[in-house]
Amino acid sequence: MSENTSNKTFTLTDNATGKSYTLPVLEGSVGPSVIDIRKLYGETGHFTYDPGFTSTGSCESKITFIDGDKGVLLYRGYPIEQLAEKSDFMEVCYLLVYGELPDRGELDKFKYRITYHTMIHEQINYFFRGFRRDSHPMAIMCGVVGALSAFYHDSTDISDPVHRFVASTRLIAKMPTIAATAYRYSMGMPFAYPRNDLSFSENFLYMMFSNPCEEYVVNPVLARAMDRILILHADHEQNASTSTVRIAGSSGANPFACIAAGIASLWGPAHGGANEAVLSMLEHIGTKDHIPEYIARAKDKNDPFRLMGFGHRVYKNFDPRARVMRQAAHDVLDELGVRDDPLLDLAMELERIALEDDYFVSKKLYPNVDFYSGIIFKAMGIPTSMFTVLFAVARTVGWVAQWNEMIEDPMQKIGRPRQLFTGSGPRDYVDIAARG
Repeated sequence: MSENTSNKTFTLTDNATGKSYTLPVLEGSVGPSVIDIRKLYGETGHFTYDPGFTSTGSCESKITFIDGDKGVLLYRGYPIEQLAEKSDFMEVCYLLVYGELPDRGELDKFKYRITYHTMIHEQINYFFRGFRRDSHPMAIMCGVVGALSAFYHDSTDISDPVHRFVASTRLIAKMPTIAATAYRYSMGMPFAYPRNDLSFSENFLYMMFSNPCEEYVVNPVLARAMDRILILHADHEQNASTSTVRIAGSSGANPFACIAAGIASLWGPAHGGANEAVLSMLEHIGTKDHIPEYIARAKDKNDPFRLMGFGHRVYKNFDPRARVMRQAAHDVLDELGVRDDPLLDLAMELERIALEDDYFVSKKLYPNVDFYSGIIFKAMGIPTSMFTVLFAVARTVGWVAQWNEMIEDPMQKIGRPRQLFTGSGPRDYVDIAARG
């Protein structure tokens, strides 16, 4: 860990004893400085209390930076808008994992390596059949990804750099295959094997939607939209699922188990399930003539109803990913000629209101990335149960990069948060006959 200690310190005074403690302040390359409290308990006998860890830096990282007040998202220093416009998902994968943009030879080698690891062990296809046909695809993803360690014993030694390299490659390459297979299994469709002549996003669409009875031609507009979706969701600093991957990995668990843990965390509606919640909300609203009623409810502080897909916990301004996703959504709608879907019409009307209504503008409750990704997936014919699965496909590269960074950090320790205990103090056991 690079100890970027600044000249600043933080002084803490114990009012009970009058004793003062000086804590060092560490500076990041960008963003807020942090107070180093690693010796706080040893010197003062106190823990800090921070539910949700919203004011706690759990690690040092060089991967992703967010400035929520300014609406900034950087991957290794590069603005997300530039990457989404000029790059593709494989190049972004390389950037996140290795720290720099590749040259042509490095990128070609990386793409080749990913392409030729996309197939999954044939016995895993039988593993899928152990699930109920109506299982949620995320339930299948958790089980299958966790089971990969049972099929690939040669890449589970986290102390071996070669094992970590092979496991990372396998996870990035095989995740779209697993996701598409989970979808096809839930639909009763025959499994589709990956094709080496297609790009990452093209291959994913092919494995999702191809029909063995006829030739499948990948629509380039949809492939480009999918590539942008994957880029925009590839990493997002120390969010719930990424922190879960790091916590699981800190115990020395194998990488497949760690990513399965991340998938489980991502499944929650407050995290990866947000775009699925957007479609559920739209279905609940029903038709455009009901919008004024629900807008009024959203403005009422005493009404528990909230508009899903508006605003963001981190971004206090416009979500930078939403700008790119909004354009992708309209590109997809134009390409597919979607003009008569009531749900999408409803979504577009909500978007118009949110961008024009003084209440939403003043509170910066703009449509976020989940709002637009839900619209795109709906237009492409992807069922809502698959929304979070697609998120997992994209986020896998971020999880892998974060996991590798954690393993290589000499300051890494097993995650062990402390608590503010408010239960009963010590008391003696009372025999059951004496309890009245």
